[in-house]
Amino acid sequence: MQLRRKLLKALAATGLFGPAGISGLIGNALAKGNAPVAPGLHKLRGTVTVNSKPAQEGQLIGPGDTVATGPGSEAIYVIGQDAFLQREGSTVSFGADMAQNLMRVVTGKILSVFGKGARTIQVSTATFGIRGTGCYIEDEGAGAKARTYFCLCYGSVELIPSAAPQERESYTTTHHDKPMYIHNDMKMPKMMVPAEVINHGDDELKLLEALVGRWPPFYGQGGPRY
Repeated sequence: MQLRRKLLKALAATGLFGPAGISGLIGNALAKGNAPVAPGLHKLRGTVTVNSKPAQEGQLIGPGDTVATGPGSEAIYVIGQDAFLQREGSTVSFGADMAQNLMRVVTGKILSVFGKGARTIQVSTATFGIRGTGCYIEDEGAGAKARTYFCLCYGSVELIPSAAPQERESYTTTHHDKPMYIHNDMKMPKMMVPAEVINHGDDELKLLEALVGRWPPFYGQGGPRY
């Protein structure tokens, strides 16, 4: 618990999410010790809606809900064992059937950490079957030349490109080992091409995992065993 407190205080000092909002997140996490914080929306900035209605801090997010962020906006929320940092201009939907554990990134950018068990993520160019995972997604939306950025920060995935399911891959990473772009352009020789690590970092992953009472596997001591 002492190590976790040091981590959270260090994250607070970075001003990672700006001067407003981070103090509440850190305070909640510190108060919980090694336990997860309560489910729901924990930080809102700018215009955030749930099912097209203005969102409120503390509001629960669950099956069938759609979270959308406007320009210059951001939301951090917890659903069960999972935590999310949804960036501006993004729309994310959660399947109505809890047994499916389905999440759909309609468009935009989201960093996610997931607890034990299988999850399915759908984007405009692919379907991901994941387990014990932290991942970052940037989806540019549907269309013949749609493109999705995907970084499996850690965990395991079965990745199936929509335009070329025969190119499916199953792999495991430990620390941002295989970021890629997934395309929907049939003129390309391959739908999946290597990429660099962009627009997300370890401090954000540490904070999200701390909110649900875990450590990222790469952090070392006290890390979860997926």
